[in-house]
Amino acid sequence: MANTFSKILNDGLAIFKKTSNESVVGIDIGSSAIKVVQLKKKGAKAVLETYGALSLGPYLEGGVVGQTTNLPIEKIAQGLTDVMREAGITTKQGAVSIPASASLVFLIELPAVIDESQLASIIPTEARKYIPVPISEVSLDWWPIPKKDSALDGAVGPDGKPLKEAAKTEVLVAAIHNDTIQKYRDIIAKTNLSVDFFEIELFSSIRSSFGRELSTVLIIDMGALKTKLSIIEYGIVRKFHSIDRGSQDITNALSKSLGVTFLQAEQMKRDFGMLGNQKDPSMPEIISLSVDYILSETNSAILNYERQYGKTISKVILTGGGVLLKGFKERATEQLRSEVVMARPFDKVEAPAFLDNVLETAGPEFAVAAGLALRRLQESS
Repeated sequence: MANTFSKILNDGLAIFKKTSNESVVGIDIGSSAIKVVQLKKKGAKAVLETYGALSLGPYLEGGVVGQTTNLPIEKIAQGLTDVMREAGITTKQGAVSIPASASLVFLIELPAVIDESQLASIIPTEARKYIPVPISEVSLDWWPIPKKDSALDGAVGPDGKPLKEAAKTEVLVAAIHNDTIQKYRDIIAKTNLSVDFFEIELFSSIRSSFGRELSTVLIIDMGALKTKLSIIEYGIVRKFHSIDRGSQDITNALSKSLGVTFLQAEQMKRDFGMLGNQKDPSMPEIISLSVDYILSETNSAILNYERQYGKTISKVILTGGGVLLKGFKERATEQLRSEVVMARPFDKVEAPAFLDNVLETAGPEFAVAAGLALRRLQESS
């Protein structure tokens, strides 16, 4: 297997074994846009060289900015080529994300006596219980969860006595359909890029957004089509949940309720968000229907986790372009009753000081691309 996510996260970027000045690019191909981040190594630091985003909606006939797409490979490759040119990407060394919607992430519990060397033969058999297609049609990767990160530490039962964890080994398993991997290989083949690996987007986002928190953290990643929830302990994914609602649902609701075009609704959403304006005073209420649904589902996921493991979520990190909606962070703070912060992936790289405010604002949208570039940069060391 390749380097595990937890190792990459814990190692960070403090040490580079080589002094190569090679630049790398992280590529996040989403349902409505492509985001790219180019980094370069400078001593023991990662330096931001350039970044950019391009909406895929206009590549559809009659499509507009903000619209989700299901484009053919040729169109996606064209969009990727265009955004790299417009952003001034100069390197050919890259890494690409796989959408969480095209993958499956789950925990498997095994007897504690099992040796890690046995997992290669055991995991495919156990994974059949979770994967709705023949195991031969997917690619698997897995990460044994360290026992010292026991999710039951400190938990108590109804009698007030400490719960004893059953003898078990927990393994995080990720599965991606082979057809999905081939699709992204075909996209890359139509460019001049050299891509060493593909990575499920949630791991890339965690790498760039997660610090060294010792408590349990929830990452909310709101995209155009879906909102993804990842519950993290010590850098390990404990739970993953997907909500079938995203930022495009907000635009659609505004368009229908206010009788405006999708493009007009998208611009109104970006300009005013949940704050609304005097011309359209019903905007906050319309937007709240979608936002409150997402936050209600998030609260349910949190409560289920807390009941199962006896631990509370101490912090919520917001990623994805959807969380840039004005008023969303405040609404999330109110309803989730936790510390809520925006992801700051660019804090992990060196950049000109005059860009600080711009990068802080743009950070959540580029969490996946930045996380990919960080890993690619480290693996080139």
